[in-house]
Amino acid sequence: LSAYFCFLMTALGVTAGAHRLWSHRSYKAKLPLRIFLAAANSMAFQNDIYEWSRDHRVHHKYSETDADPHNARRGFFFSHIGWLFVRKHRDVIEKGRKLDFTDLLDDPVVRFQRKYYKSSVVLMCFVIPTFVPWYLWGESLWNAYFLASILRYTVSLNVTWLVNSAAHMYGNRPYDKYINPRQNTFVTLGAIGEGFHNYHHTFPFDYSASELGLKFNPTTWFIDFMFWLGLVTDRKQAPKEMIQARKERTGDGSA
Repeated sequence: LSAYFCFLMTALGVTAGAHRLWSHRSYKAKLPLRIFLAAANSMAFQNDIYEWSRDHRVHHKYSETDADPHNARRGFFFSHIGWLFVRKHRDVIEKGRKLDFTDLLDDPVVRFQRKYYKSSVVLMCFVIPTFVPWYLWGESLWNAYFLASILRYTVSLNVTWLVNSAAHMYGNRPYDKYINPRQNTFVTLGAIGEGFHNYHHTFPFDYSASELGLKFNPTTWFIDFMFWLGLVTDRKQAPKEMIQARKERTGDGSA
């Protein structure tokens, strides 16, 4: 249970934080929530918020080209993990320089996390998940470290990478059949709502990253709960008429 709780926190740091809030600006979050999401993002240990969001914006702008950091046209292995083993293609660097990321560094939470990223990762990703179970209920340090820290970290990494690989290669395309990203149920379950990828690449500004009212999306539930608490405002959403019109115009007819 402790490991799974850490996994959920890790996932939210990426899905609700680096992805939907900072990369896409699909909603606004007040300071306490931004601090929580930044801490959760450090627990994820997937590069700091600025770097994660920068790469993700380049991915959307130049999806499935050489300027895409994890171009799925180069194969499953490359888009899943191989892109981290090699130098970035020159197009990623050159075209990425043309995009504006000043809004990210205008946020003091992003600047603080970036400045103290290494120490925050050690604390959030390894120390806290290991020592809390040991201190509170007498779990052995061995079990706490290898389950709540290492195994949880490994699973969370691969779940995130599946959005780049599997969700760009396997599934249907009810919103736009002319782009690679797909709707992938398996990825949705693992990545707490990030597998509706054909929808997300068609309507990247939508805070739900899926069509509301129809899908399993814990990240959206979390954002909606934070809205109810008054910590979230300005949730952006694609109108139903726009969604239906896009389905009819470019969808593959699967939904």
